[in-house]
Amino acid sequence: MTFSYQNHGVCSKETRIDLDENGVIRDIEVLGGCNGNLKGLCSLLKGMQAQDAIERMSGLTCGARTTSCPDQVARALQEAVKAF
Repeated sequence: MTFSYQNHGVCSKETRIDLDENGVIRDIEVLGGCNGNLKGLCSLLKGMQAQDAIERMSGLTCGARTTSCPDQVARALQEAVKAF
């Protein structure tokens, strides 16, 4: 299942996720933001259970912001899991 999420409050604009039937992240892409860091994050997430990724990244902040790109990815994953 492919899912798209519009990020809020961060430099990145969108997160695209492909989950398999077991909730494993097959592919993930974050558009905008810090290119190298987000490519690295996405590479690390491939093959991981969505729920594990959510638990690790939820609530992370960026500077004075109340969210971060990893937090937005966690929120996107939460929505993708709900939609599945």
